[in-house]
Amino acid sequence: MSSRINIARPNTNTYNPDPHGLSNSTRPSTGYRAANPDDPLEKIRAFSTAVEDNIEIYSQPLKPHLPAIGRFLIVVTFLEDSLRIMTQWGDQIWYLQQHRKFPWGLSHIFLILNVLTMLGGSSAIILKRFSEYAVAGLLAVVIIQGFGYGLIFDLNFFLRNLSVIGGLLMVFSDSMVTRKKLFAGLPSISETDRKKYFLLAGRVLLIFLFIGFIIQGEWNIARFFVSIVGFAACVMVAVGFKARWSATFLVLVLSVFNVFVNNWWSVHSAHPQRDFLKYDFFQTLSIVGGLILLVNMGPGGLSVDEKKKTY
Repeated sequence: MSSRINIARPNTNTYNPDPHGLSNSTRPSTGYRAANPDDPLEKIRAFSTAVEDNIEIYSQPLKPHLPAIGRFLIVVTFLEDSLRIMTQWGDQIWYLQQHRKFPWGLSHIFLILNVLTMLGGSSAIILKRFSEYAVAGLLAVVIIQGFGYGLIFDLNFFLRNLSVIGGLLMVFSDSMVTRKKLFAGLPSISETDRKKYFLLAGRVLLIFLFIGFIIQGEWNIARFFVSIVGFAACVMVAVGFKARWSATFLVLVLSVFNVFVNNWWSVHSAHPQRDFLKYDFFQTLSIVGGLILLVNMGPGGLSVDEKKKTY
């Protein structure tokens, strides 16, 4: 008795290019669609990405020097102020005694302490030594001078010095080191969290100089256009959206504005306006220095840019 076993053989004439189902055509759809290059939002996103890439490429030669440049520019207003006090000592004493009613000895102590603190704090920040104490000393100078010279209620002075404080906070964030001693049993904030908060405060305060520029002065078409674009860049810096790009833009705008508007070197040395222009010029340089540190460090953890990396 014989039997025949039928064995099913594969059809060798059929070719399957993707026997394991690895190609996209055989996979179930995940619900994501490719970006439409004609979409206006996609065009804006592609343009901003290209700008950021170009900034990254062309800033590479300067990048190692950005922290030093930023630190020097931030304290340059304090260096200029201390030099001005020393070269105009008699005028400073006369103003404090006659207009601010300082007693004879107190006016001298006030100026000496200001000069020593500004020179010592500025040198420490440039050399990256004891930066926390240096920043605290320069913050004290900003506040004390506001009350001492009676400028604390002047809107322009107030907004500009808020921006200078923002620059000092950027220095503090750049120099933060872990404290070796913490009080046992007390809740503490990690170094990363502290840096996030100081970077946020520094970013927000830096933009007040530009806000002061917007609300003061005569209006024209060019000023209106620069104000709108600059205000948008300030908002982007404050919330940390495309922060490096917007900070770079503000550095360029403020630098051009500073040279053409606060051109103190073109005013006669005997003209009273020269000192005011010189003061505004160096304060603007300090705020530019803070923005340069922002370009170097980035906006920090409390920003839209950082959240986008998470989500």
